[in-house]
Amino acid sequence: MSLLQGKRALVTGVANRWSIATGIARALHAHGAQVLLTYQGERVKDEVVKLGSELGNAPAFECDVSNDVSLKSLAQSVDSLDVLVHCIAYANKEDLAGKVYDTSRAGFALSLDVSAFSLIALVSALRERLEDKASIMALTYLGATAIVPSYNLMGIAKAALEAEIRYLAFDLGGRGIRVNGISAGPIKTASMRQVSGATKMLDVVPTIAPLRRNVTPEDVGNTAVYLASDLSAAITGDIHFVDAGFHAMGMYPPQ
Repeated sequence: MSLLQGKRALVTGVANRWSIATGIARALHAHGAQVLLTYQGERVKDEVVKLGSELGNAPAFECDVSNDVSLKSLAQSVDSLDVLVHCIAYANKEDLAGKVYDTSRAGFALSLDVSAFSLIALVSALRERLEDKASIMALTYLGATAIVPSYNLMGIAKAALEAEIRYLAFDLGGRGIRVNGISAGPIKTASMRQVSGATKMLDVVPTIAPLRRNVTPEDVGNTAVYLASDLSAAITGDIHFVDAGFHAMGMYPPQ
């Protein structure tokens, strides 16, 4: 029996077939969920629509999470939802380099709006569409709670996102709705390449992480399936690390 048979899952922020959001969408579909996708901008529309055709003809909706009219349109376009997946983050490239104290006020506001407030905005817009006992999850990263050089402003935005996860878990718990985060290890995606030196992490992680390997979008997708399913019925307000154990390491002496 499929873990997600009969469930409807909205996966936001899909950009291309190599993204983590795509890995999650594929895994949810493979376990029986009816998947719906969102994308931002005409630039990625064709790619996302094509991906949807591979996932049971999943419909794709344009959604700009920084625009309330767009969010309202999304809410009017979807029916009931059992799963909501937040895979949205953005910062100006210049704010992901140099020193944190050089971050511009406008850049800070933009990144916090798109990367963090968007979760609140989505939940607010879709709260009448969410079924009781639904599952909400958002992608985060170790840089929210530890120093990751060059992650800079995005680490601050992810810290806000993780705080929102906890508070939303409390606010929605009365309806049995669960809210959790997935903190994925470095994965070679277009978003990752925006962070200076980030691709070098792919060489470092296998030498330090307890499992001695990098993780894949499929690894993250498998965790998303668990969080979307009734197997995690008592799990909420938590951050789940999918990073081969890298987050658990302290000082690692040179070999």
